[in-house]
Amino acid sequence: MRSPLLIAVLLLAACTSHAPAPRTEQAPQEPAWRTLFDGRTLDGWVTKGGHYDGNASWTIEDGALTGRVGAAGEGGLIYTAEPYSAFDFSTDVRMDFPFDSGLFLRMAPEGRGAQVTLDHRSDGEICAIYSDGFLAHNELAKLKFKKDDWNHVDVRCTGFDMRIVVKLNGEQVMDYQVPRGTPGFTPRGLIGLQVHGDRDDPKSNKVQFKNIRVRERPIFDDPAFASGRDGLLEISSEGAKQGWRSLLSKSDLSDWEMTGPADGYVIEKGVLAVPAKDSGDIHTKEDFRDFKLRLDFKIARMANSGLYLRSGRNSENPSFAGAEVQILDDFNWEAETRSTLLPYQFTGGLYGSVPAGWKRYRPIGEWNTCEVLYLGSRLAVALNGLVLYDVDVNAVPVGEHPPFSDRPKSGFIGFQRYGAPLVTDPYAAWFRNIFVQTL
Repeated sequence: MRSPLLIAVLLLAACTSHAPAPRTEQAPQEPAWRTLFDGRTLDGWVTKGGHYDGNASWTIEDGALTGRVGAAGEGGLIYTAEPYSAFDFSTDVRMDFPFDSGLFLRMAPEGRGAQVTLDHRSDGEICAIYSDGFLAHNELAKLKFKKDDWNHVDVRCTGFDMRIVVKLNGEQVMDYQVPRGTPGFTPRGLIGLQVHGDRDDPKSNKVQFKNIRVRERPIFDDPAFASGRDGLLEISSEGAKQGWRSLLSKSDLSDWEMTGPADGYVIEKGVLAVPAKDSGDIHTKEDFRDFKLRLDFKIARMANSGLYLRSGRNSENPSFAGAEVQILDDFNWEAETRSTLLPYQFTGGLYGSVPAGWKRYRPIGEWNTCEVLYLGSRLAVALNGLVLYDVDVNAVPVGEHPPFSDRPKSGFIGFQRYGAPLVTDPYAAWFRNIFVQTL
């Protein structure tokens, strides 16, 4: 016969073993790092096209990318061959003393990028933020910079309005946010490494970089979301405080309405599927004015869809009674249809107005992430972490279509259902992780 004490212990253990575990929020899975420098060649690097071009000397010494002033004391930058908007950048750097260098972010021929200073001189600043003048001074970081040794620098650049976070040897030493709507900054550009010329430093002095890596990030890089399962995100407690909410919080279509045929749409396991047959759209019952929006989409081969923003109701063409961000099979459309698309008709384009240009568009059947800021007349759109455009819609060309100043200032968010006879799948497009934050 068991004692009362033993029975109590067993009951307590049984209750404890069946108690639900507390919910823990897991950050979304980090994207993969890419190596930018192989230690042997300058493949993937250019010295022109980033605004501060020059004639500095760039060589490879002891497996490190090495910069010195040119023969006449000229400075200059060496840049990544591809542009970036939101990213983590990581490198080890060693400089002779004195020497003036820096890490440059979002560099383009027109407009302003920003510099993380590496001014290793008596009156210089380490890890300050500079752009045609100091945006944020940093008098203390140079005390943490190791002279005649390697230092590890991590830079995170995110946001339609740049936020720059810098760590030096593992310790955060800078967090600077460009004020919202500050004009003149480029939405995307090259990452550059600098040799500052026109100094009285010995010409033999040098800066060296190694272990140079990058990984792209979402534009809205804050702790608003937590990883769920099967690629789905959840709103974190911090995201809820910020006002983020899901537009696919229900397993049915009760928050949505349709124009055209209402049959065929499916929400299953957090994914909205849009049929390939017939034309119309599915859109929110709620109207939105100023907001942030993020979502994932993938499409079938030869699909044609679109993301509607601020579109007015009871309109025959929501593309021009609001705005449409084009979603299309860029890879096959022209060849299959024997047609030539206008620049704004490719994926990411602001339909009828602004082309997306060069972008990182994932292959058919893979998920892409789209992020949108619509604030007043400012519309900024990013695809897979790269800003496609950041424009004043009242100033963009519209051809024969109504000017944006005459279009609704608020309206629905929706997805185009465009008849796609060449799509062999029952569905043309799929959407998930649709989150909105009203501003």
